Amino acid sequence: MNLKGTYILSAVLLVASGLFHTSCSDDFLEIDPQVTQTPEDYFSSSTDAATEVVNAVYNNLLQWDQHSFSWNGVSSITSDDADKGSDPGDTGADKHELDNFTFSASSVSFNEIWVANYRGISFANQALDIIPGLEIEDVLKKRLEGEAKFLRAYYYWNLVRCFGGVPKIDKIPDPANAEDITNGRTRASKEDIYKLIISDLQFGIENLQERSAMNSSDLGRATKGAAKTFLAKVYMYQKNWDEAFKLTNEVIQSGEYSLVADYAQIWRESGENSSESIFEVQASGTTPNKGIQGYVAHQGVRGQLGWGFNTPSKDLEDTYEAADPRKDATIIFPGETMWDGVEINASTPNPRYNEKAYISKTMETFNGNDWESNKNIRIFRYAEVLLINAEAANELGQTANALTSLNQVRNRVGLTDATSDNLKEKIWHERRIELAMEHDRFFDLVRQGRAGEVLRAHGKSFVDGKHEVFPIPQTQIELSGGILTQNPGY
Repeated sequence: MNLKGTYILSAVLLVASGLFHTSCSDDFLEIDPQVTQTPEDYFSSSTDAATEVVNAVYNNLLQWDQHSFSWNGVSSITSDDADKGSDPGDTGADKHELDNFTFSASSVSFNEIWVANYRGISFANQALDIIPGLEIEDVLKKRLEGEAKFLRAYYYWNLVRCFGGVPKIDKIPDPANAEDITNGRTRASKEDIYKLIISDLQFGIENLQERSAMNSSDLGRATKGAAKTFLAKVYMYQKNWDEAFKLTNEVIQSGEYSLVADYAQIWRESGENSSESIFEVQASGTTPNKGIQGYVAHQGVRGQLGWGFNTPSKDLEDTYEAADPRKDATIIFPGETMWDGVEINASTPNPRYNEKAYISKTMETFNGNDWESNKNIRIFRYAEVLLINAEAANELGQTANALTSLNQVRNRVGLTDATSDNLKEKIWHERRIELAMEHDRFFDLVRQGRAGEVLRAHGKSFVDGKHEVFPIPQTQIELSGGILTQNPGY
């Protein structure tokens, strides 16, 4: 069952069946005692039930509040890679606050991120509750559980990087169980959330298949290589360099992945699910649309192709080395002619736009719906595996191995080999350039311990000891009856 065209229906089916109780105004913590399980006869009579219940977990990746406006605000506009964009008077609700670090616990983007990721967690927990009771072949059962846990880990990963410790909900809460209610309203430690993420990904590594073993109809599902890559990245954030190096070596030596020769090709429809792709959010611009809601529209060229938010910064533009083709593959400039012949307005209000969010309406699949277009989001790429490997190797004193991995990324775009002097800074620079506008830069700066230094130099009002995490949404604190505690400084 190809994810690119199937998993929205599954989520609708599950919600309509009463599995979950969430909305823009409701909080995941508010448990309705009248909510009932999906009827057992549905699952016992449907041969596709196990796949469908996991498809619902994937479906959440497409939602507006999960991967679109608020996520770009929190993960990108906060960084030195991007500015708010748009017109000065168009704030995008709170995107000007995110750009300048003047936000508060009441800024809307934080609550949207919170609700979206916990909605995904609720889908995953429901799948993990249902699948063990289904009469299906055990290997398939474990694989589907591995996919649900991989996705639950991803949703918690977003939350822990944004907020630090958050409530740990790893099963369907029982509305009659006081402990479940308390757990849902109380922050677990950051360390406990990381333990859950690591456990879920270890289960995935044990039970997911390699990409080459998957049927073509399962394109886009989580694989063993994706779980290893994800866990290596988690270990990098924890400075567990031995494990990060070990796992990335396993991915490299698996032979499952390779760099795409043309960097610009990665971001086009023809580059989706390529040899470099390890995990992507699958979108479809066919009818009916199953795209990532608003992802392309809110970043498109202002006055011509979209709203013009999340624009690459001048600082990012100036960071590229001479003749690095990644600059032109990442940044749209006013007046330029795109690869499909579209001429960008010379008088558009912003000096740069995000080319990684560009779609061609003439040379790629497009049915006229700008809101749900055919643009996958690349979550994990093989180039990042090499960069994690390089950083881990350097931290472990293995300079030669670090240079080998780093220079593969550089050589792919025609740049000369890096040398061993100031190698950590060179690896960090390469991460910024290679992964620009891919939702990593702010979190990278925090884990590297230099967010304040870099962002203040960029003109942002970053406060050390406060802005490394975002505020717990005030709406969630109120819904918890004041039990949820706020992060320091907010």
